[in-house]
Amino acid sequence: MKKNSMISALALLVLVAFAVTGCGGGAPAKPAESKEIKIGVVYELTGGTASFGTAANNGTKLAFKEINAAGGVLGKQIAIFSADNKGEPSESANAMTKVISQDKVVAVVGFTTSSNGIAGSAVNEANKIPFMAAATTNPKVTVDEKTGKAKPYTFRVCFIDPFQGTVGANFVLKDLKLKKAVVMIDNSSDYSKGLAKFFKEAFVKGGGSIAGEEAYLQKDKDFKAILTKIKGMSPEVIYLPGYYEEVGMIAKQAREMGLSIPIVGGDGWDSPKLVEIGSAAGMNNTFFTNHYSPEDSSPASKKFVDAYKKEYGVMPDAMAVLGYDAAYVMADAIKRAGAADSEKIRAALAATKDFPAVTGLTTLNANHDPIKSAVIIEMKDGKMAYKTTVKP
Repeated sequence: MKKNSMISALALLVLVAFAVTGCGGGAPAKPAESKEIKIGVVYELTGGTASFGTAANNGTKLAFKEINAAGGVLGKQIAIFSADNKGEPSESANAMTKVISQDKVVAVVGFTTSSNGIAGSAVNEANKIPFMAAATTNPKVTVDEKTGKAKPYTFRVCFIDPFQGTVGANFVLKDLKLKKAVVMIDNSSDYSKGLAKFFKEAFVKGGGSIAGEEAYLQKDKDFKAILTKIKGMSPEVIYLPGYYEEVGMIAKQAREMGLSIPIVGGDGWDSPKLVEIGSAAGMNNTFFTNHYSPEDSSPASKKFVDAYKKEYGVMPDAMAVLGYDAAYVMADAIKRAGAADSEKIRAALAATKDFPAVTGLTTLNANHDPIKSAVIIEMKDGKMAYKTTVKP
């Protein structure tokens, strides 16, 4: 074949191919549909509250592992894209940005501390990506402080501090039968300041009195000067709504100074490290409000505890179960949404009603907060003992 004839033949072949693929011979091939659903998982894996984040992260991973083993959601597997917020608000915003912008997730589960949750929620709201917080109890996580309205894309599975503070105050007044309290507040924590506020309001309303308030900061080590002032106020009880690291040191130092009165706090105490820091003796005669107790005898609780112990070799705490519940509530919403679509998932989350979570039937209210019970935990000789359940 001559050179010109070869060129003409090749040109004809190109034209035929173009006609078949681009001119009515069939639409361009669609990209293959993804066989996975991308979920961001962001927790405090390092930093001062790493015990919280690690436990919650373990609970979340266990839940998604179970869900995938059972066939996934909508016939697809859940793909986890993790990030460490390092226990800092600025890093929380960075971590949320990473999973949304870089990993392209359709939803996010995570966070155990309120300051971090508040910072992270600003990012998911700006990007219109649904976010299910595991253990952030400050009202400002789900409610816009400026408008007073629920943030459209932010939800949680844990109770909130107005309820927790009231439960703590009523426990002191009615169960311990004490009426004179001193409050110790971590001024670097939205969680601590908010919980202290709600405790004081409920305590005074119930007939108690606040003898004084003292403030400290995260990472403080020596609390003797503050405890000396508190001792001089002759309180009947100390309310300490902080995190386990400082709580343990405060309790130990208080006992060393002869302050043997009850110390009461919130869910920020729940960590295996609490007794390591505070000592078994130092933590005696202390109590805290919490989301859950492993002593819960319900079938759902027993199944979760057995699975968690098998997976990680330790007993789960409240952070672990909240991470687990957050994952299951998110998976349920995706299933009800019928698609891995962020807007449809948001709508399904808002409609969550009576979901059988391990921590109890979970219904999300207009502020995207759950209506659920709290438990009181007593520290006895280095162990956490279930005392009572308080319903909303």
